[in-house]
Amino acid sequence: MSNDLIAKAAMDRRVAEIITPMIEDMGFELVRVRLMGGKTPILQVMVDRADGGIEVDDCAKVSTMISATLDVEDPILDAYTLEVSSPGIDRPLTRLKDFAEYEGYDAKMETADLIDGRRRFKGVLAGVDGDEVLINIDEGTVGLKFDWLSDAKLVLTDELIKEMLKQRKAAGTLNEADFDEIEHDGSEEDT
Repeated sequence: MSNDLIAKAAMDRRVAEIITPMIEDMGFELVRVRLMGGKTPILQVMVDRADGGIEVDDCAKVSTMISATLDVEDPILDAYTLEVSSPGIDRPLTRLKDFAEYEGYDAKMETADLIDGRRRFKGVLAGVDGDEVLINIDEGTVGLKFDWLSDAKLVLTDELIKEMLKQRKAAGTLNEADFDEIEHDGSEEDT
C-alpha cells in the first residue's frame, strides 16, 4: 500500500522515513509531512497520539527531536523552517485506518485521475472495504481505492466539533470551565 497521502513528494517520503521511527518511539503517529516551497521552505510535520489529543507541549518535544535527527541526517540541503502541529479538527485523512475511524463524518476526497468523469468527492464516510474507501455521495455509495486518492480531509461540521470536544473531555485534556466565557454571535464567516 502506498504512503502517498502521508508524504507525497520524494523529499517528503525521505523525511518521513527518517523521523517515523523516532516519532513512534515517543508514542506518537506521523499524520503528514510536507516540504512547502518559498523563500525559506517550511517543513510541515503533523503528528497525533494513537488515541488522539496531542498537546502543544508534545508538539514542542517532537519538534526538538525532529530538529536533532534531521541535523544529523541532513536530507534537506537548503535552510528551512520546521513546523510541528496537531492535525486539527478538520484533519487530513492520510491512512486507511483514518477512513474507518471517522466513518459517519463528512469528508472531501480528491483522486489523482478522473474516476467516472470526476476527481472530487464530498459526502459521508462509509468505512473501508479491503483497500477501498467508501463514501456516500448524492448518487449513492462509491468505493475509491486508497491508492487513487491524492487528498482527503474531514469537513468541519457541528457534529465533528461536538465529537472532538467529547473525546477531549473524556481524555481529560479539556476543561469545560475554559469555554464558559465564549459566546456565539450567530454570524458565520466562510474561510
